[in-house]
Amino acid sequence: MAPPFIKYIANTQHYDDVLAHVASVKNTLWIGTADIKDVYVKSGTTSVPLLAVFDKLVKRNVAIRLIHAKEPGPVFRKEHEKFPALWSSMEMALCPRVHFKLIIFDMETAYIGSANLTGAGIGMKSGQKRNFEAGILTNEPSLVEAAINQFDEVWRGKFCEKCGRRNYCNDQIL
Repeated sequence: MAPPFIKYIANTQHYDDVLAHVASVKNTLWIGTADIKDVYVKSGTTSVPLLAVFDKLVKRNVAIRLIHAKEPGPVFRKEHEKFPALWSSMEMALCPRVHFKLIIFDMETAYIGSANLTGAGIGMKSGQKRNFEAGILTNEPSLVEAAINQFDEVWRGKFCEKCGRRNYCNDQIL
């Protein structure tokens, strides 16, 4: 295992540092976001939807879990239809209470920050259209474990029965 690091990242570093880790995942990728829209990444001299990267990962048997707070944007939904391998291989759960932004790479490294899975948050938007974001990218074990535990508790539905928002939850985890 690599020596522990904690790197503060802001603005365009989210794209450069965080999304660069996605393609190199070997086993598991967990993503928690309040908002999910179309995100594009560089691929050679062009750009492709992040979903195309996810498609390659699931074809390499990487397990992807995605928790999001609201229905994905229309472009994301349209792009998702182009990748049938994701339909059964990428697990998705909707929880309207999720506001955390977490990406956990192979249970060894985590992004913990403010950026949603959107073009303006973590994607390739131009500098004039980007949100001002901040977060950390780390493999420090106690931080990674805390992120894993928070994600997993929501994923397993630990808070569903006492949520108080079940009447508004269209896709209940439990």
